[in-house]
Amino acid sequence: MTTPIIVLGSGGHARVVLDVLRLLGREIVGLTTEDRALFGSDVFGCRVLGSDEALAAYAPEQVRLVNAIGSAHSMDARKSLFEKIRARGFAFAQVIHPSAIIARDAVLGEGVHVMAGAVLQPGVSVGANTIVNTRASVDHDCMIGAHVHIAPGCTLSGNVSVGDDSHIGAGATIIQGRHIGKRCLVAAGAVVIHGVMDGERVAGVPAHRMRKRV
Repeated sequence: MTTPIIVLGSGGHARVVLDVLRLLGREIVGLTTEDRALFGSDVFGCRVLGSDEALAAYAPEQVRLVNAIGSAHSMDARKSLFEKIRARGFAFAQVIHPSAIIARDAVLGEGVHVMAGAVLQPGVSVGANTIVNTRASVDHDCMIGAHVHIAPGCTLSGNVSVGDDSHIGAGATIIQGRHIGKRCLVAAGAVVIHGVMDGERVAGVPAHRMRKRV
């Protein structure tokens, strides 16, 4: 018997995650949100339990959590929530869409999301709390850190590494063997042909440096 799920968040990514959980037949207890106007209502057909403090009513072993905070350009909010709640003893469930293709030897960390149509080839490693979003393609031997967003339609060629807390924008392409550092932003549609240092923002075809993230 699988452990019931509580979803953290009420935005667009939460709606996508709830759809996947229903496809998988998971029992959903409800969701939490910091939007007080939603307390006591239903969101996407799911009962709103209150803020994250509503988790106090549950022992960590009673439920598994799903972090449904998305990322438009920064993983800070998603990372902060994961670390805060994890420190309270709760564990986060992986969310893997039935249409995703994942190699048998791929290694996925706690709370990883792999969304519809994504492909993870042999030798891939994905760190905790990372999103590999819709139709992203991650080729052989890529190493993706924790708290990363590989946005919809991205292509990572073989032997690419992506450091913790980085955001790879929608439709971006990273050629084989390149390293993306920690807390980097690769803009949507960028084509990365050189490595990207920690904290850098790059955009364009080919990708060029923008100002550093603060």
